[in-house]
Amino acid sequence: MSESTKFPQPPKDLKPATRHWWASVVEAYALESHHVHLLTLAARAWDRAEAARVALRKHGLTYTDKHGVKRPAPEAVIEKNCAVTFARLLRELRLDDGPQDDERIPRNQATKEKR
Repeated sequence: MSESTKFPQPPKDLKPATRHWWASVVEAYALESHHVHLLTLAARAWDRAEAARVALRKHGLTYTDKHGVKRPAPEAVIEKNCAVTFARLLRELRLDDGPQDDERIPRNQATKEKR
């Protein structure tokens, strides 16, 4: 990649740490536009899972309904669903550093040279 290559900017609705992660992935891999969309969905799922974790720490894992029955907090379901979504999207993107094969997204040339 030449220095004149422009990478897309991370979505502004992501949390700062997630935006940093998103940008590092975009910089490190030769992503096509549909990969960028999948990466964005993964980043948003991660942020939602984090928000659910914060709510769970604040309010607890359960609540008591109007009949006095303990129920799981809705945030627990949100956290689980978002974590599963995040993992599936990462698997779909195949960004891990395992053995390279023709099906993985290639790293950008500049990233390869740094290693």
